[in-house]
Order: sequence, then C-alpha cells, then structure tokens
Amino acid sequence: MKLGDFKVLAFDVYGTLIDWESGMVTGLRPLTDKVSRNLSRDDILEAHAYHESTMQRWTPNKKYYDLLAVVYRRLAEEWGVEVSWEECQAYGLSVRQWPAFEDSREALAYLKQHYKLVVLTNTDNTSFSGSNARLDVHFDGVYTAEDVGSYKPSDRNFDYMLETLSRQGIDKSGILHTAESMFHDHGPANKHGLSSC
Repeated sequence: MKLGDFKVLAFDVYGTLIDWESGMVTGLRPLTDKVSRNLSRDDILEAHAYHESTMQRWTPNKKYYDLLAVVYRRLAEEWGVEVSWEECQAYGLSVRQWPAFEDSREALAYLKQHYKLVVLTNTDNTSFSGSNARLDVHFDGVYTAEDVGSYKPSDRNFDYMLETLSRQGIDKSGILHTAESMFHDHGPANKHGLSSC
C-alpha cells in the first residue's frame, strides 16, 4: 500500500488526532478526586470505555455530549460518589477542550496539500467543532454520529461516508481510513473493503 494510491484520507480523529485519553482523564478529575480509593489511569479509561460503549449501543441517537453526561453519572454510581446533573453536563461538553496531539496540526496542513481530508467520528457536531478549531484545518467532509444516527462500529456510519463520497465520484479504493481503534474503525473499515492504517 502506497499513500500515493489514495485520493481521500478519512480520520477517526479521537485517539488519532485528538488525545482523547488525556482529555477524558482531565475532564473526569472533578469526579475522580472525590473517589475514596486510588484509581489508576487504566482503571478510569477502562470503566469509561465500558459505560461509553454500553450507552452507544443502547442509545445510538443520543448526541455524544449528552451520552458523555450519562457516562459521568454511571461512573459516579459505580464509584459511590454523588454528583449533580450540572457536573455531568459539564463533562459532556468537555470534548471541545480535549487537546490535539502535538504533531496533528502540522501533519494535517501538509496532507491537505495532497489529499481530500474527511472525518468519520463518533462525536457530535458541537463537540467536533471545538476539536476542529484545535486542528486548524478545513475538512472536505465531516460525518458525525449525530449526522448518521448511530455510533461506530455500526455499518451505517461507514455506509453513510462511502455513499456520500461516491456521489462525489470517489470510489472506496481511493480512500484510506486512518484510525486508532481496531474495534470502532479498522475492523468495520476492512469489512467495507477500505484500506486502513
């Protein structure tokens, strides 16, 4: 596989361009600081992943920032901490503050000179707009879970992106899907006949 074989680079964004783990851990600090036992970074991320994936499966139409508010509440219940709904909502809106990886902006600016860049993300439009400001690049297409009404790894998300790009004359053989998650991205991308890295 050569990068020059592709016309479009599709990005997952979170975990690939945005440091979602650090963003989550920082955003959860008001909660984790109240927990009576020591939680490692892995403890926090594993518990978050469980509640997030459960909520995505059961409430696929819920906007990501609303979904994260419920995740915060579920984590508080699991860890035996009382929280207000306002605290939950504040965490839901924290995605806009999650940091970009140090090299993301420069890399995207370079790639934009040679490829169309698109986003296929499990976030909502409001959350992504904050992240996009940190990345400082104009994406040629932004396909969010909010737009599609489901969360990856659902086939719907990849079908939506492929149908939209096909209408622009771009065949899936010209798309490289760039992502961190085997579960949410690489497996479904390969199932749809996409190359991924």
